[in-house]
Amino acid sequence: MMNLFRRKSRAEERPEPPAAPEATAAEAVAPPPPPAPPSYEAWSPSGGVDPMGPPGGELAPQLVEAAPEAADTLPPPPGVDPEHPLSGQIARALSSVYDPEIPVDIYQLGLVYDVSLNEANDARICMTLTTPGCPVAGSMPGMVEHAVATMVEGIGDVEVELVWDPPWTPDMMSEAAQLELGFM
Repeated sequence: MMNLFRRKSRAEERPEPPAAPEATAAEAVAPPPPPAPPSYEAWSPSGGVDPMGPPGGELAPQLVEAAPEAADTLPPPPGVDPEHPLSGQIARALSSVYDPEIPVDIYQLGLVYDVSLNEANDARICMTLTTPGCPVAGSMPGMVEHAVATMVEGIGDVEVELVWDPPWTPDMMSEAAQLELGFM
């Protein structure tokens, strides 16, 4: 499988600040700023979430931020016990994958129907797409598999199954997605 996500090195995430002149005593005791959340470089067929992106289906980078607080605000994945230690990480990983034609992640769009975990933390993800003719039908399962496999610490094997029953409808979106897309 081609590498769709690459963890950025710390040097790539934050360039070194220029050397500051001598600090005063008050500045010397100030705490350092909090570390930035880890970021990942994702690849999508259209070059990002912009549906008007480059034609031809070339692969182009799209930066995805892994916000630690996102796990606290997302509901647990369908089928996963909310108390499971990987629940929040799986939700965060799924919410980092965007439908290239809609500026909302697949998790908030309601495209993830079920996540099953066994004792070895192997994951089986059952999902759909907005339409059977979606241009990313061939690549989206791999993007989801790779996001979960690379962003969830302690996950075993990851398998993604694409299903069409029940068909996706806009009422499957979260309220946040409905607001973002003007459905509310």
